[in-house]
Amino acid sequence: MTWLEANPTDVLCIQETKLTDDKFPFAQIEAAGYHVAYAGQKTYNGVAILSKLPITDVVRNNPLLDDPQQRILAATIGGMRVVCAYVPNGQSVGSEKYQYKMGWLDAFHAWISQEEAQHPQLAVLGDYNIAPEDRDVHDPAAWEGEVHVSEPERAALRRLLDIGLADAFRLFEQPEKSYSWWDYRGLGFRLNKGLRIDHILLSPALAQRCTACVIDRTPRKWEQPSDHTPVIATIE
Repeated sequence: MTWLEANPTDVLCIQETKLTDDKFPFAQIEAAGYHVAYAGQKTYNGVAILSKLPITDVVRNNPLLDDPQQRILAATIGGMRVVCAYVPNGQSVGSEKYQYKMGWLDAFHAWISQEEAQHPQLAVLGDYNIAPEDRDVHDPAAWEGEVHVSEPERAALRRLLDIGLADAFRLFEQPEKSYSWWDYRGLGFRLNKGLRIDHILLSPALAQRCTACVIDRTPRKWEQPSDHTPVIATIE
């Protein structure tokens, strides 16, 4: 709530809440003037959408994939379809969790294709656990072939862009070495050893109205921070 008080965004998507529905702070969020939709899970996963406008037509999970993990929440807000997604980490290339990630991404692509066809104003936000290009990786040589940067993962993300979605961050000139995640270990943040794996993908109608997209590094400097930091898109 500290970040939200300083940055009163109209819509906020949160991933990896790691809380069951009964533990989610609905009252505190609503007292701050936000509507909220939430899909929780004990210890793992969990996604939420906060909005100053009413939230309608809420869908939990991908209807094309039978998956007990709470990783997707979709809702309509002010005529805009918002999808909040927490893409699987994948653990390591070739592992069972990597295979799960790739199957999950295939199903996600199929469903987002349907959503894009039905909703001209579509925003797909979240922790994708994929760095699209080498410029989104602090040391491409060290990460080559690893999870988050492997070619099958990057190809899956490109398939989402090929639907017609745009990476909001890359609509604008950006500082070099811009990342949204840093490992807690090895002075990752202090040395800027990061990855850009949190993305806002916009349909053409929203991309045309997007006037800025930035990464806010400030929360990563706080005591006991998340290893991710917010990405913010401004849409007129």
